[in-house]
Amino acid sequence: MSANTMVSSKTSRVQWIAKVSVLGALAFILMLFEIPLPFAPSFYKLGFDEVIVLLGGFALGPLAGAAVETLKIILNLVFQGTDTAFVGELSNLLIGLSLVLPSAFIYKKNKTMKGAWIALVIGVVSMALMGCLANYFIALPAYSYFYKLPMEVIVGMGTAILPLVKDTFTFVLFMTLPFNIVKGVVVALLTCVLYKRVSPLLHR
Repeated sequence: MSANTMVSSKTSRVQWIAKVSVLGALAFILMLFEIPLPFAPSFYKLGFDEVIVLLGGFALGPLAGAAVETLKIILNLVFQGTDTAFVGELSNLLIGLSLVLPSAFIYKKNKTMKGAWIALVIGVVSMALMGCLANYFIALPAYSYFYKLPMEVIVGMGTAILPLVKDTFTFVLFMTLPFNIVKGVVVALLTCVLYKRVSPLLHR
C-alpha cells in the first residue's frame, strides 16, 4: 500500500467518524423535542431523531446508521440519565436499529427512488414489529417496575383512550403498534423529502 493510499484511507476514516459524530449529536438534540399524539398514552411521543439516523444510514451505509443510533442513545444517557437502569434505552436502541439497518442495507443495494421506498417500507414494518416485542418484553415491564406502576395502571392509560385495550397484549396491539407505524411513516416521508437535499453534504 502506497503512502498516498494510506493517507487517503486515514482521511476517509476521520471524515466518517466526524460525520457520524455530528449526525449523532443532531439526532440527540432532536430527541429533546417530542410531540404527544392524541391516540397514544402520554409516554408515547413522536420524535424526529430517527430521520437523522436514516439520513446517515442512507448516505454512509448501515454501519454508520447503527453508529449514529448508538451514539444518540449514549449522548442521551450522558446528558439525561436513565430512570430504568438502561432498560428503556436498550429498548429504544433495538427499535431504532430495527429501522435503520434493514432500510440502509436495502438502499445500499438499490440506490434509486423505488429502492428507497422499498427500503423504508421494510424498515418501518421491521420497526413496528420490534416495537411490539421490545415494549411487551422489555419497556413496559421496566416502566412498571422502576416507576412503581402496576401493569394494570399502564394498561388503564390505554383503556382510557380505546376501550378495546384490556391487557398488555391488547395495549401493545392497539397502542404500541399504531404509534410505531405512524412514527415510521412520518420519519420515512421526511427522510425521502430531505435526503436528496442533504446527500451532497454527507458525501463530501
